Amino acid sequence: MTAPVRFPRFFVTSPAPCPYLPGRSERKVFTELKGPHADSLNDALGRIGFRRSQTVAYRPSCIDCNACVSVRVVASEFQPSRTQKRTLEAHADLVATVCRPWSTSEQFDLLQRYLAVRHPEGGMTTMDEVDFADMVEHTPVTSYVIEYREPSADGVTPGRLVGACLTDRQCDGLSMIYSFYDPESMRQGLGNYIILDHIQRSNEMGLGYVYLGYWVEGSARMQYKVRYRPMEKLGRAGWERISATEHDRLIAAAVANPGAGKGATGPKDGMPAIKG
Repeated sequence: MTAPVRFPRFFVTSPAPCPYLPGRSERKVFTELKGPHADSLNDALGRIGFRRSQTVAYRPSCIDCNACVSVRVVASEFQPSRTQKRTLEAHADLVATVCRPWSTSEQFDLLQRYLAVRHPEGGMTTMDEVDFADMVEHTPVTSYVIEYREPSADGVTPGRLVGACLTDRQCDGLSMIYSFYDPESMRQGLGNYIILDHIQRSNEMGLGYVYLGYWVEGSARMQYKVRYRPMEKLGRAGWERISATEHDRLIAAAVANPGAGKGATGPKDGMPAIKG
C-alpha cells in the first residue's frame, strides 16, 4: 500500500517595497522544502517558476504586477557569440572546483567586496558571516558551491578566489541561486564567464537548461540575462521560446538604456528574506 501524497502548504508574504522597480510593491508565495522528497519538490516547483532561498521555495505573487519573468537558457542549443567566445578564452585558465555547500571566510570576504561595489544599497550588504553560512549551508536539496580561482604559482596551493556560485542541480538543469565575483579584478566579464561555465557544465551533465531566475524588463541589474540565447521565458501557457526578433529587441534595449531601473534598491536577484 502506497503512502498518501502530502501536498506542500503555501503561504503569502505581506506587501513590501519592490527591490527592482521603484514605486511598486511585491508579495511572494512560498513553501518549505524539507524531508526525503525535497529534491523532487524543488524540481517540480522550479519548472513553474519558483526559486530556492535556503529551505524555502518562493515566487512572486504581486497583485497588480507581473514584471518578474522566470527565464532559462536552453543550454543544449546554446552557441556562444563572438563576445562570449572571447570571454571564454580570456578566462580559460581559471580553475573551477565543485565544492560541497559549506561556507568559508574566503568566500564571505569575496561576497562583501562584490556587494560593496555592485550592490551597495542592496539588503544583502547587512549580512554577516553567520548569515552567509545560513545562505550556503541550509539546503535540503542537491546543491554545491562552484569556486573559480586563478592558477597558483606552484600549481599545488589554491590560487586566488575570484568568483563563486551557489548552484542547485535540478533534474533538467542547473539553477544558479547566487553568483558573485571580484568586482575590482583586472579580468573583465567574470560574471558572464560564470554563466557560460554553467551552460557548458549543464551540457556535459546531459542537462537541458540553466535557470537564471527572474528577469525584469526595465530593471538595469537584470539586463545581463537577455544576452544568452536561445532563451525561454515562463508564461501563462508554460515555457516558451523567446523569438530571435524579440531577443534582438531586448538586447538592443539593454545596450541603449543601461541606466534603466535606477532608483530601485535590493539584490540583483533572489535571496530574499521571507516574512509572513
